[in-house]
Amino acid sequence: MLAVIDERGFARVGELGETFGVSDVTVRADLDELDRLKAIRRVHGGAVIRSRHLQAEPTFEQAMGASAAEKRRIGELCASLVEPGQSVLLDVGSTALAVAEALVAREDLSDVVVITNGLSIALALEPGVVVGRLTVIVTGGTLRPQQHSLVEPLASPLLRGLHADLAFIGCNGVDGALGVTNVNLPEAQVKRLMLESASRAVVIADRSKLGQVHLGTVGALGEFDALVTGAAGGGPAGAAGAVGGGAPDALAEAFEQAGLLVITDPATAARF
Repeated sequence: MLAVIDERGFARVGELGETFGVSDVTVRADLDELDRLKAIRRVHGGAVIRSRHLQAEPTFEQAMGASAAEKRRIGELCASLVEPGQSVLLDVGSTALAVAEALVAREDLSDVVVITNGLSIALALEPGVVVGRLTVIVTGGTLRPQQHSLVEPLASPLLRGLHADLAFIGCNGVDGALGVTNVNLPEAQVKRLMLESASRAVVIADRSKLGQVHLGTVGALGEFDALVTGAAGGGPAGAAGAVGGGAPDALAEAFEQAGLLVITDPATAARF
């Protein structure tokens, strides 16, 4: 409940009851406890957050400045998975932007259709449209300035009405037990639709996202075919069994046991 209130700033008792499938009596008791802990403040009909306790969603511009080299490498690896004539669903975010730029840079690609809900992503793909190698389709929806993304309503009719060869889906967290998650619920819903609308799905995440869990569930690890992330130590290729800078072997093993191919270099990308 604290996560939901933190996300929205204010939540009504009835809304929380519907979200968690519990009675208003239970909600009020939980809110009283959160108020006692000074996490929220009770107001008429619901509660407001006292302070931002949970991790705030970074803006698109803020995210671009973090792990730039790693994201560029992730973008190149993702682009190497695409073949001429394929259709691709491309999510929003700074890592997805790196994928878009790498797709444009691949001069051997042709007749590739890219569907995205990211305005920045679509603009980055435009040079490929100009030279006739890419076709770009932008979903409809409501604009989220935080990520320059389009979400519900109107995003789902388009996504439910198509089937793509590949989906590259960003996130805020990848966990061995709880799967792929995102800090923003509306975007998590669109990511889920992309996952369901593709023959093969790839989660794209820099090393800082590994082992993290957030509010909105995108999907279990078993629903994805691969994870493209940075190599251990930030180099071109990590040590065997390691994922990300200092990520424990157990984390990589959990991903592999869930049937997820972990791609950190061209050699593992060739196995996709």
